[in-house]
Amino acid sequence: MRRVGEALSTMGLPHDLAWSPVYRPGDVNYEEVDPARYSHVVFVCGPAHGRQVREVHRRFAHCRRIAVGVSVIDPEDDTVTAFDEVFARDRGGVGAPDLSLGVPTDTVLVTGVILAPEQREYGDFGRHAAVHASVKEWIAGVDCARVPLDTRLAASDWERCETPDQFTSILSHLDVVVTTRLHGLALSLQAGVPALAIDPVEGGGKVTAQADALGWPALVPAEEAGNRDVLDSWWRWCSSVQGRAVAALRALPGDDGLVREMVKALKTRPVR
Repeated sequence: MRRVGEALSTMGLPHDLAWSPVYRPGDVNYEEVDPARYSHVVFVCGPAHGRQVREVHRRFAHCRRIAVGVSVIDPEDDTVTAFDEVFARDRGGVGAPDLSLGVPTDTVLVTGVILAPEQREYGDFGRHAAVHASVKEWIAGVDCARVPLDTRLAASDWERCETPDQFTSILSHLDVVVTTRLHGLALSLQAGVPALAIDPVEGGGKVTAQADALGWPALVPAEEAGNRDVLDSWWRWCSSVQGRAVAALRALPGDDGLVREMVKALKTRPVR
């Protein structure tokens, strides 16, 4: 769409970029525009096939219709033959470079999203469903590249990491992490990545305790998870130079206090 729009603008041709509402809610919707306003229709990308393409032909029957960058599975299909011109990216085993190649794009922050499962041990204090609903609705409106992640490991599930090293390698390539999990917070900071931690437990659970133990300020309690202003404020801090600098300081070797206590306990002979 960008490539075609740029070409039309260079030619000085007035045009609208019409999207499916799933992609761009509130923008020009090709199913709702007045077809009489147009003399030409350019169908971009996707297969020249199916009900929606037939609907384009029906609604814009008076227009000259051109398809570009499309896949042609059956050249005799009426969705293909109804176009006045078809410039395919692949047809009959012959391909052409896709239009998306070479289009300038902006770089946005890459954000890992790590959400906790239901934690029944917290009983009535668990607010996981409500907190996660608020976080998902909020992050969907943030201009960032979202990467869903799970700290749980699995040897036979390709969607999960098999080893801790695989998981922390992913973290090292992120700019920010948004998490309601203890290890989402701890491992992100170990990788030097700022974590916006949201505790899904009313009154504070393990996420709050870990943030306190690590001296990490970007913590939102369950009671404030629905407050967009609070989330936006901590998001800006995590993505700032200051947030990254503080996270880098937390990437130092961890405190061995718990291990020392365990070793001390192991050295103590049992009392009989």
